[in-house]
Amino acid sequence: MTTGSVTKAAALLKTSQPTVSREIARFEHVLGLKLFERTQARLQPTTQGLSLFEEVKTSYYGLERIHNAAQSIKNFQSSLTIACLPAFSQSLLPYVCGRFINAFPEVNINITPQESPLLEEWMTAQRYDLGLTENSETPPGTRCENIFTGDEVCVLPLSHPLCDKKVITPLDMAGINMVSLSGQDPYRIIFDKILADAQVKTRTVVETHSAAAVCFFVQQNVGVGIINPLTALSFADQGVCLRRFSISIPFSVNLIRPLYRPQTPVATAFIDEMKLSSDELHQQLHTLLG
Repeated sequence: MTTGSVTKAAALLKTSQPTVSREIARFEHVLGLKLFERTQARLQPTTQGLSLFEEVKTSYYGLERIHNAAQSIKNFQSSLTIACLPAFSQSLLPYVCGRFINAFPEVNINITPQESPLLEEWMTAQRYDLGLTENSETPPGTRCENIFTGDEVCVLPLSHPLCDKKVITPLDMAGINMVSLSGQDPYRIIFDKILADAQVKTRTVVETHSAAAVCFFVQQNVGVGIINPLTALSFADQGVCLRRFSISIPFSVNLIRPLYRPQTPVATAFIDEMKLSSDELHQQLHTLLG
């Protein structure tokens, strides 16, 4: 089928033309299918032959994938599966992967963003090599380790008057336009309570689904946001101003590892890189925010 003739097929297989013809005939007899029409000393594939050939090709692709996977494992060139909150796929992980891929260019990294509690359920089911969450509770069947701790920060348009201050207080925010996460977001709930306790009222002009989306609106001078420090840092040189908030709203990144899924050398190397990167990002934030 691939060479177009029995003669060329025989040459490819390093055998004789009669042998190929005999094997084709035997194959047709075993299958009970007519795979070729014999016309003018040539073989023309039948509809049945073409259909079977598609299945044969699929099988060969599968065999090649097995071979490639074995070679990858042998050469430390395998895959890594990570489940994480969406915010981490937009901030921490791109930073880590950028460095990791330089050291291990053949590793394939599959990142699946997912919200809690389904993220933790997946890790309990041992479906991924690693998980990243803000939740400090250890899911069953896993071990949990903190790799980053910080505070939520203020993100402001570069032209906003509050950029002149190093630390933003609740009273500073009286009457300003806010770009906020949804009302059910735990950080939004904490922030709203802080404002209520200070008897400060703001105007929420936009509610959106992610910290990155908050930053995009802030870039357009829509309002001020309070978001996690890692996402804020990734926008630090992209038209937004970062400032500390005077009241701590704790934010953490916790690494989840499945207990019953063997930790590969690739996963171990990635965890080491992630810890180094987290320390570097923490230092960058300290330098930027003072």
